[in-house]
Order: sequence, then structure tokens, then C-alpha cells
Amino acid sequence: MGNLRSISFSTEDSVCRCWDCIVGQASYTCKLEDNLKALKKELAKLNARRDDVNRRVDLAEQQHMERLNEVQLWLSSVQTVGAEAEELIENGPQEIQKLCSGGCFFKNCKSSYNFGKQVTIKLAEIVDLQKQGDFKIVAENKLAAQVDLKPTEPTVGLEPTLVKVWRLLEEKDAGIVGLYGLGGVGKTTLLTQINKKLSNNLIGYDVVLWVVVSKDHTIQKVQEKIDEKVGLSNELWKNKSCDEKVTDIFRILSKKKFVLLLDDVWERVDLIKVGIPVPNQDNSFKLIFTTRYLEVCAEMGAREKIKVKCLSTYEAWKLFEEKVGEETLDSHPDIRGLAKQVAATCGGLPLALITIGRAMACKKMPQDWKYAIEVLEEFPHKLARMDQQMYSLLKFSYDSLPNDTMRSCLLYCSLHPEDFEINTDGLIDYWFCEGFLGEFDNISRARMQGHNIINSLLNACLLEKGTYAESVMMHDVISDMALWIARVCEAVEKKFLVQAGVRSIKALDVENWKGVRMSLAYSGIEDIRGTPICPNLQTLFLNTNKLRVISDGFFQFMHNLRVLTLSTNWELCELSEEISELVSLECLDLSYTGIRELPIKLNSYDDADEDNVLYGGDKRLIEELKCLQHLNVLCIELKSVFALDYLLSFHNLRGCTEELHLTRLQETKVLNVLFLANMERLESLHVAGCDSMEEMAIGKIDKELGEGRMIETSSLFLFNSNPLIPCFHTLSKVYLFSCHNLRNVTWLILAPNLTWLTVLSCSRMEEIISEDANVVEIPNLSPFAKLEVIVLQDLSKLKSIYWDALPFPCLRHITIVNCPKLKKLPLNFESAKGNKISILGNEEWWKEVQWKDEATRVAFLPYFVCDD
Repeated sequence: MGNLRSISFSTEDSVCRCWDCIVGQASYTCKLEDNLKALKKELAKLNARRDDVNRRVDLAEQQHMERLNEVQLWLSSVQTVGAEAEELIENGPQEIQKLCSGGCFFKNCKSSYNFGKQVTIKLAEIVDLQKQGDFKIVAENKLAAQVDLKPTEPTVGLEPTLVKVWRLLEEKDAGIVGLYGLGGVGKTTLLTQINKKLSNNLIGYDVVLWVVVSKDHTIQKVQEKIDEKVGLSNELWKNKSCDEKVTDIFRILSKKKFVLLLDDVWERVDLIKVGIPVPNQDNSFKLIFTTRYLEVCAEMGAREKIKVKCLSTYEAWKLFEEKVGEETLDSHPDIRGLAKQVAATCGGLPLALITIGRAMACKKMPQDWKYAIEVLEEFPHKLARMDQQMYSLLKFSYDSLPNDTMRSCLLYCSLHPEDFEINTDGLIDYWFCEGFLGEFDNISRARMQGHNIINSLLNACLLEKGTYAESVMMHDVISDMALWIARVCEAVEKKFLVQAGVRSIKALDVENWKGVRMSLAYSGIEDIRGTPICPNLQTLFLNTNKLRVISDGFFQFMHNLRVLTLSTNWELCELSEEISELVSLECLDLSYTGIRELPIKLNSYDDADEDNVLYGGDKRLIEELKCLQHLNVLCIELKSVFALDYLLSFHNLRGCTEELHLTRLQETKVLNVLFLANMERLESLHVAGCDSMEEMAIGKIDKELGEGRMIETSSLFLFNSNPLIPCFHTLSKVYLFSCHNLRNVTWLILAPNLTWLTVLSCSRMEEIISEDANVVEIPNLSPFAKLEVIVLQDLSKLKSIYWDALPFPCLRHITIVNCPKLKKLPLNFESAKGNKISILGNEEWWKEVQWKDEATRVAFLPYFVCDD
């Protein structure tokens, strides 16, 4: 029975298998002959398509194009599948014969089944390959090398910036990075170093593209340079339209992870119009470009804007040392010291260091180096072909300024000594008086245009920000370039004569000079003699010298003079009478001089004028100043309250006085400063040596005595009765020196735009702002909201600056020296937020400061600077 069961099971299994075979054979063998015919037909079609594709590929490769990877993969698949189909077709008749001849059904069914199945599958594969082979494009131009190697030199001082840029290349966030800075500062060198580093390590990028854009670029020119990099440059492609080229470039680059390096960008390059995919946080593209303009960084959409700065003194010397060479530097004991002086004249600008360093590499005599120092001080363009090798490069930025106004404004800055901090408002005043700012006829409104020009020059890296917010500086080499333009490139009637800060001169004979501007400032000049004929002269800087005498006749032939600065000539007490004939004069600075009067040929009063004695000698000065009808800017020193009152009685003088010095006033204990509200443009007030003054108060005006008459009154008058509170909107700087009886300057609470306050040697000063000021409600009062600097020194009784903590949103520096009773500062933790306020003082005083709380002490601790 057991055997019977086994036999029975085996029989059932065989029957099932045979049945399956019959069913499979039915599906794959019934139409075997038809399927073989279809396979042969579709294979012929596939081969035809293969031949067409190969022909297109061959043609493209003859044009130095590269077949697409997907095309090559398809051709390989066609070859493999085609060979397999050919074999099936060849064996087809034999398999059909087996089916026709019968034979053992069970023996042949599996073979026929498998063959028929292979034919069906291969037919489907061939049909599918035909569909895949419908290529619109079979080849593209070959990409250039992954990175084009460029010659590089060893760099000095660029390493920190290189590290920063490399980190941005590794990160995903910053798609576009702008490197901006002065011409010759090393931007291209830095870009070359980035390219070199990528050649050694692509950090996942497929290709690096370098394109020099240049100033006169067009979309077509940029496309041509990109074409060469991506392999599209051929005669056929060159005849395509701009839009077709955009499509081709975009198609290739969008498939690559690339870094695009654009050098020397002068204005926005529209990436979309070129065909370049715009780098962003969501893709793998990066763009790094160099430019001279910060504005271009914004226009290009740079997420990171990195300024490439000049080298430090140490770095500059290392670069200069490398270019000169040890052999020359060691050829004489004096040369290394002289070389450091030469290097210092370059202001850390690599281009200047390299140009001069190479020129001096063969100079092995100390006399050559001494001569170079002299030439660099007087006529730097004559050394080492600086005009050809360097100034012409820098002049490109000058020429690229949008208009003549900006070019004139830049050249004007070179009238100041090198490394000089130029007050922006004063500079704009000069520009206005010279007639540069033609958009406005009012000097206050013209400052808007002036500040816009300054910002543009800052963005172009032709000016630099000064130490304080209201000042700018001119790099030494840019100053030299500007003087080269003004001296050499301009027409005779537009030339400059500048000897600012160059040497100490006891006497200077100025010959006839046809130029338009002259600066002899900061030169130690004691006497000026002669009668120069200067019909075109519009600006004359004689400030900060040691002048005692300006000879008669000096101003006789300067009828077009508009700007005259004589400030800080302490021993200059008189001027020649022809000063009154300067009918075009618009800006006159007499501050810090001994000048008490301006002689006029026909005086309406004689020298024994009793009133003039009462006015401290200033009445005659004011009488003569009022004759200058075109005066727009006046800086003056007065030594009498009565003289001040007299000046205020003339509207033109009251309206043009920007800087006022009140020195040794003795007539009154209480000075009514309400007059400040009537001085429309007073920006800087200096009060010095007024020992009798106990209060600077805001009191009533006695109209019967005139508009400006000062009346002694209580400092509390303002706070006890207040129909109208004046506000001193224009006042930005206040300096108080040696006013030994003055107890406070509470009136400054109403100077909302004060930026600088200095109080020195006021031995009875107890408070800066008195707490008595708190007895009245003043709407929107925010004391010292614009204050940037406060200097308090030698104030032995000072106890308070302000009775409560203030936010100080603009404050950057506090100096406290010899103020032993000042234990509390008007600061709290909030004062430190978003603002680094440096505090200068001695260690002993710092230890005794009583802070609002521990958090405030900790916040300001890092910013203390000891002056011991």
C-alpha cells in the first residue's frame, strides 16, 4: 500500500508539470513564428536608428564635440541586445521545425517554452530601445580642463581672507561672494590663489571657470569667454543668436557643480542674460568676483561682501623686503633703515610695494635710497615709472566715476596732508563754495548731495572711513595719484600746487601761478612774501602753520578766491588791506589766530574808537566781515559778549557762522546761550579761558536791547517758565576749556545732535547735566542720543554726567582722566547692547567705579583701556 501511495503521488506531479508546460507553450510557442518575424523587423528599425545616431555622433566628434554619456550607454545597449536578437533569429527556424515535426511532447515542451519566452522578452527590449534612441542632442562641446592653472606669486597678508573665502566655498549658504577694494590691493592675486587651491582640491566641484570681465564688458563678450570654457566655441556656434547661446550655456552648466570666478567687475553682470545659473542656497553653484566698488557687490546680489584691505606695517615690510632682496638690503648698513622709510610711503598697498621694491632692487648705495625718499615726498610719479605702472591703473577708477563733479570732489581731497582725517561737513562746505554742488543753492541742502558723493567715493574705495563717523581719509597712494592728475594731467588753469605737510619752511616766496588751488597747510611756514599773480586761484589753504606775517600785496591779484583758511596760526595778528577786495570769498576760517581786524582802506571810524575797545577789538573785525556779501562759511574767534551780540545783529554773519570760539570773556558771570538757537548753522562751539563765567544759562531776551543781547539771569529760568523751549539742532561739537567757575552745562540737554563733548580743566564743574533739569517735562527728551565721544579731564569736583542711565546708541568712546569724584557713569546693561563703548581712564579710578549692577560691570569690563 505504501508503494502504491508513492506511485500515485509521482503520477499526479508529472501530470501537473505537463499541464504547466502545455499552458506556457501555448503562450510563447503558438505565435513563435510571428514573434520571430516581428523581432527581425524591429531589430532592423533599431539598427537603422543606431546608424543614424552614430552618424550624428561622428559628425559632432569631427567638430571636436563630445558624445553624451546617455548616448554612449544607449549605443552599448543596442550592440548587446542586437547581438542577442540576431542569435535568436538565427536559431528560430530550428525551433519552429521542432514544433512542426512533433516528437516527444513532454521532452520538447520546456525547450520551446524557454525559446519562445526569450523571443518575446527580446522583442519588448528592442521596441523600448527604439523609443529611448530618439535623441534631440547626441553630443556637446567638450568642457575645458577642470581648473585652468594660472601663474601665481607668493602672497603676503592675504592668508586670513583666503581662509575665509575657502570656508565659504565649503559651505552651502553663501552662493555669491564679492571681494572689493582699492585698485592694486591684491584682489586679483587673491582670486588667483583661490583658483590655485581649487586646482589641488576641487572639494566636490566639477569645474572652475575663470573670466576676466573688464570695464568695457558686454553680454556677448562674457558669453564668448564662457563658451571657451565649456567647449562651445566653434564656427557653427558663433553664428547662433544670443538667446540660443544662453540656452546652450545654461544646459551645460546646470548639469555641473561649478565655481565661477569673475575678475575685475565694474558693473553688474546679468548672469541670466549670459546663461549662467544663478548661485543660491538651493544649488551647488558658487560665484566669487572682484570689484573696486562696494555698490557692485550689492548689485550682484553678493551674500558675503569682503573688503580686501591694505597690508599692515609688518606685512608691507615683508613684501617690500622680498621684492628688494636680501642682497641689496645687506649691501650697506644704512640701506635697510632707509628701505623701511620707502616702504612706509606705500601705505600698505601691494601694487606700490611691488612696483617700488622691484625698482629699488638694484640700488646698493644709500644716496639712491635717500634720493628715492625725497622724490616720493615731492613727485612720486617720477620714481620707477609710477605714472605708467601704477597711477594709470588707479586712474581707471577715477576715470570711471560717473561725472566731473565727483572727479573734482575727489581731487579736492588731495589738498589735505596724507593720513589726514578730513571732516566731512567741512569738506562738503568747501565743495559748495567752490561751486561743485550745483544741484542746490543752499548750503544746508547741498550737504545731502555732498554726503551722497562721499558715500560713492567710499564705495569706490577712493576714500576710506576715518576714526570717527564725521571724517574720511585718503590713502597715501590715492592722494599721490590725485596730485599726479591735478599736477600733470590737468590743463594749466586747473592745476594744483600742494606742499601740505611736506617740510618746515621759514619763508616762502610764491611765484606767479596760474593754477586753481593751492595748499600750503601743515608746513611750518613762518612768513609769506611777494605779490603772486593768481587770476584763477579759487582755494588757498594756509592753515596750521607758524605764520606771523603775510606781506602787503599778497592777496592783490586773487580776485576769484572763494576759500581761504588761515586757522591755527596763533601768532598771525593782522592781514593786508586788500583782503577786503576778495569779493568772491565764500569761506573764511580765522579760528585759532590772533587776527582782531581786517584792515579796510576807507574806515568809517578812527583807531581811537572807544566802542571798539569795549568790544575787545572785535567790532572792527565784524564791521569788515559784513562787507563780504557772498560769505557762506565763517569760522571766527571773539573775546567779548558785546562783540558776539554785535555779530548776531547782522543776519548774513549769524547765518553763515559754523564754528565759533569764545575766548576769555570777562564781562559776565552768566552767559545767556539762547543766541545759539538763532545761529542757523552753528556746528562747533569752543569756550575757553572764561574764568568769570559761572553759568551758561538759557534766559529771556530783552527785545528792547536787540535780538541777541545777553541778559544775566538764573539758569532755572527755562525750567520755571517755558512758553517755548528752543532747540539747538545744528550744534554737534562743544569744547569747554579752563572755565574754572562753571558748574554745569545743563543747557546741552537741548542739543539733540551733539556728537562730541570735551570738558577740560573746569575746576568747579560738578555736573555735566544738572538734576535740576528734571523738574520740567520736556517731550521726547533723549539726551546725548547722537553722542559719539565724551572727554572729561582734570575736573576735580565732577560727580555726575547725568542722573540716570542712558541708552547711548551712538557712543563709541569715553575718556575720564583726573576726575576723582566721578564714581558713577550713566550706563547700564542696555547701554552696552549693540555698541562697543571703549572707556579710557586710570586703573585706580576704574576700580572705584560704582556700577548699576554686576551685569553692567561685566558688560563693560572688556572695553576698559588703562592710560597709566
